[in-house]
Amino acid sequence: MQIMKRSMLALAAAALLPTVMLAQADNEESRKVAGGGISIPGWTGVIDAKETAAGQVLNNAKLSMDGKVMKVVTGPAVTYWNPANKATGDYTVKATFNEPQFMNVNNHAHPYGIVIAGSDLGTETGSYLYCAAYGDGRFIVRGMGPAPFQMNGRGEANAAINKAAGKMSPVTQEIAMSVKGNSVTCAINGTVVGTYDKAALVGAGKLKSTDGVYGIRFGHNTDATVSGFTMTKP
Repeated sequence: MQIMKRSMLALAAAALLPTVMLAQADNEESRKVAGGGISIPGWTGVIDAKETAAGQVLNNAKLSMDGKVMKVVTGPAVTYWNPANKATGDYTVKATFNEPQFMNVNNHAHPYGIVIAGSDLGTETGSYLYCAAYGDGRFIVRGMGPAPFQMNGRGEANAAINKAAGKMSPVTQEIAMSVKGNSVTCAINGTVVGTYDKAALVGAGKLKSTDGVYGIRFGHNTDATVSGFTMTKP
């Protein structure tokens, strides 16, 4: 009987472990990056509403240019874009994200990726869609309309996504979001990891259209670079 009780307790503890880990992750506070701000001409950004409510400001994250490479260090979770960067119809936006030292400024993996379909960005009615990768082999597709709407829950694993060998090890992901006909896809490292119908993305409380501004998105407390940021048409 005692053995059975111990087994049941062990199973219950195992079942609770993901919830406990998620709670710990959610409790990680966003830091304030020294010397923050945006130093790339034409670019701007906005932090998440919950970050603003917690007293964070855009200048607590940093976007800069080093040669042809963009460098991002956060702080609060942030979306960056240049209003001149707009895409309509069928298109692909892609970039390579490099995290030189996985988890060097956080206690769990945080995502970074591509933003498309931006409309009214920086306002209370702003909407956009992003696909982002984590250095632990997961990805997340999420929209803001302006309230968040999840396309694959809190994220899911996929074998195409690179995993860091361990904390402080480098990890790189090539992320591309494509609009083609009635579908939107996210490809990571050359493999399509998610496909979504426009009908599930556009509408009340979601995107206004799949046309719009494109940019980049970083979760809180991240340190990575972006290269090869381009938009192409078929």
